[in-house]
Amino acid sequence: MLKESMPRMERLRFSSALLILLALVSLDLTSWAWTVPDCIIADSSLFPNLSYYIPFCTLNPGLRLLASCSNVKDLAQTLERVPLDTEVLCLQGTVPTLQDNAFGHFPSLKLLRLQLGTLNITSKAFEGLDHLQHLFFEHHAPCCLSLLLPPNVLEPLRFLSSLSFQGYCLNYSQSIYLPVSLRHLTLRHSCLIQLQELQRVFPNLAPGPSLTPTTRSWVPFLEVLDLSYNLQLNQAGARALQGLKLHSLILDGTPLSTLDVLHSGVLHLDFLSLEGKGIEKLPENVTGYFDLHALDLGRNQIQNIEKGDLPSHSSLEFLSLHDNNLQSIPITFLSALPQLQSLNLSVNKLGLTLALPEGLISTNLRVLDLSHNQLCALPSGAFSFLPHLQELWLSGNNISSLSSDSLQGLRWLKTLDLNWNQIKVLKPGWLSPLPALTSLNLLGTYLESISGKQLQGPQRLSHLQLGSLTMLDIYPPWPPTLLSLEIQVTVSVQFTVLSGEPFLFLENLTLQANWLILKPDNTTFHFPSLRCLTLRGLSLFFQPQRFFPQQLPLLEQFSFWCDNDEAVDLHLFEMPRLRVLELGDLNFFYESSTTKLETLLKEVPQLQVLALSHMNLRNLSRASLRGLSHLRLLLLSSERALELDSSLEEFIPQMPQYVYFSDATFICQCESSWVEPWATQVPNSFVYGLEKSVCMANTSDYSKTLLFTFFSQHCPRDPELWAFLSSFTLVLLLMTLALLGCHRWPWLHQLYTFFYACWWKICGRGFRGQFHYDVFISCCEPDQAWVLEELVPALENPPPEGQGLRLCLPVRDFVVGQDRMDALVSSMGSSRATLCVLTGQALASPWCNLELRLATYYLIARPGTTRLLLLFLEPIDRQKLHSYHRLSRWLQKEDYFDLSQGKVAWDTFCEQLRRCLRKAGQERED
Repeated sequence: MLKESMPRMERLRFSSALLILLALVSLDLTSWAWTVPDCIIADSSLFPNLSYYIPFCTLNPGLRLLASCSNVKDLAQTLERVPLDTEVLCLQGTVPTLQDNAFGHFPSLKLLRLQLGTLNITSKAFEGLDHLQHLFFEHHAPCCLSLLLPPNVLEPLRFLSSLSFQGYCLNYSQSIYLPVSLRHLTLRHSCLIQLQELQRVFPNLAPGPSLTPTTRSWVPFLEVLDLSYNLQLNQAGARALQGLKLHSLILDGTPLSTLDVLHSGVLHLDFLSLEGKGIEKLPENVTGYFDLHALDLGRNQIQNIEKGDLPSHSSLEFLSLHDNNLQSIPITFLSALPQLQSLNLSVNKLGLTLALPEGLISTNLRVLDLSHNQLCALPSGAFSFLPHLQELWLSGNNISSLSSDSLQGLRWLKTLDLNWNQIKVLKPGWLSPLPALTSLNLLGTYLESISGKQLQGPQRLSHLQLGSLTMLDIYPPWPPTLLSLEIQVTVSVQFTVLSGEPFLFLENLTLQANWLILKPDNTTFHFPSLRCLTLRGLSLFFQPQRFFPQQLPLLEQFSFWCDNDEAVDLHLFEMPRLRVLELGDLNFFYESSTTKLETLLKEVPQLQVLALSHMNLRNLSRASLRGLSHLRLLLLSSERALELDSSLEEFIPQMPQYVYFSDATFICQCESSWVEPWATQVPNSFVYGLEKSVCMANTSDYSKTLLFTFFSQHCPRDPELWAFLSSFTLVLLLMTLALLGCHRWPWLHQLYTFFYACWWKICGRGFRGQFHYDVFISCCEPDQAWVLEELVPALENPPPEGQGLRLCLPVRDFVVGQDRMDALVSSMGSSRATLCVLTGQALASPWCNLELRLATYYLIARPGTTRLLLLFLEPIDRQKLHSYHRLSRWLQKEDYFDLSQGKVAWDTFCEQLRRCLRKAGQERED
């Protein structure tokens, strides 16, 4: 294998050469990805569902390239192979010290999450992180760890927006100056006792009790201060946060009283969160003191609201009382909150029948959440006093029927959530009072049938969710403005479809059921605008082509999960834009299956993401992935007895950029031993999951032998190399015996010359200065006959028949048993020039393309010492050449040889070649 056949320094040189080559020929630096032990590298823009298969740390919206590493002990060694353009870096392990410039090689880093235990941080640890926006220190053990931060450690972070400490004590830190760009500061599960400790740790957090000349220019910058779950925080101290202006203060789970908050010195506050503090009644003076706009009192013990509890809450716009076991609310509840726009009363006990006709009187309320309140009925006109309500959440109750009277007066309602109720009947016209409704959720109900007539009333209904715990029959006419449709049924769903195009504008469709039935039998669905299709739980009798025989010209993502132990014949109908394909439980290897992976994927050549789970593939070969030139991510999950065919070894230059294995078991066989060097050393693919995968000797073997351990213990390394060494030793022995039989001794000089040449070759030198060869010739297999019969004699034969050049041809000069990649890098690097024989077949050859890329690297990395020459045997459009725009800047006119027109002018060609080589030698000497 490559790892064992190359010395360590040679491996490093080989890896560096390929890395630089890939960076030069492709501006996308993510192609630098490869296996990093205990690390996951992912591109969130490719497959957002990747976290369903592989756990990785939270990713902020808008950030793309992620690296998540666990068991980190040597930070420098772990980061050595992480892509340099990583935007999110999550580290978990035990690292004693963050050295200076620890992350300086990652200029694009925007989020850094550190879970490294007890940690010493130097003052310049974050040097070079000019674009870092989010920094998290996290420790999830029950006890807090001490963290000592140097005063100026955050100075380089000019764009830091969020700073979080969770499970760390900052008692020994002081005078840490926060960047003025900071907006969100979090100290959760810490050991704060008094609020004034914050002023000692972060002196520029607030201007302090008295204004000094240095603080007169102080400008408030912090918006959110999160001190939740500091279980010892029970004192605020007089004027502890004097002059501080905040948007949000979060004190969830702390024993700090609201009175202490009032005396803390905070000048301005918009949102106050007091969840889980054991509060038994509404705080009286908080909103009046701060002029609060939002107050969260969830998960407390407020069971009743008295009439006098709301005299000073007139400024509130958002109020949350979820999970308080509320049993009633006063009649004048909302009349005391004239500005209230959002009210959360979920997870309470408001009774079997909602009694709000007199209590909810507000002209401004926009959002009302009454989920999980044990409601059984909505009386007539229950919401008639809320004319501007836009969102109504009633999920998780026991409502069994709805009529138009229950929803009377909600003419501006846009969102209605009724999921997980016991709704069995929807009376005709029940949605007629809701002309502005755009989103309706009826999942988890007991409906047995629903007609499009029952959905009439809303004029712009675009998002519809339907579900039943039994069976559901659906009848037209469909809302013509539907953009998203989700149907979840436990048993079966039956569609009655009329002629025409009932889903003209539908973009997202999700169907989850065991049975899917169409009536009448000869009808089909039409989805000309569909972009995302998800099918889950369907039985073996489901035939996708029966329901979707027409073209889906705009479909980009298709997810299909079956729910049976037998095979499903699947044919991907015409999907010219399909980018993401996710398949699960289709059992391709079942004996009755007529659909194989290779035939299925031929229909989607533009595919970029392929995720396969529980497919029973048994074998993955080159034929399975042939034609998928745009594939960037391949994921194989929950596969048993999987065999990676040896034909994939030839496919290595074209393998996807990201290859993930999750809970996969392989067959123990030495024919797959090529997998280890590919997964650990080839730079064009990042491979995850193989280093911890196990293999089985047979179907009854459950010994859980590590795959790589099996290769090292049972598979001979480089059998071709050992065969070569054995044969070479035998030939050398026979030559020695023949020479010893000679009557004279001139052979000693010849033997000395032979070993002298071998020694200098091993040491990396040659008789011609730096180079072993004059010309390295790159050609494809169909052109080898012409090269050997015509080109080689004209260049290699001694004068006057030829030019007397020393040539290197892979087909002739590469040693038997030597790794081809190793020989390619070594031979091309020790050649004065590389001559690429180009034809249409050569451009289609992966190895010829790789040789052209490597020659381009040497041309750019070592200007003046090597040359790249292009010999065209047939007319070729220059734009078809890989990176031609880059080659044209480095190649001169005399570097092109065109032999595609008629008879070969050997004299002219050879003279031009001699000038090129002579010029390269002169530049080298200069």
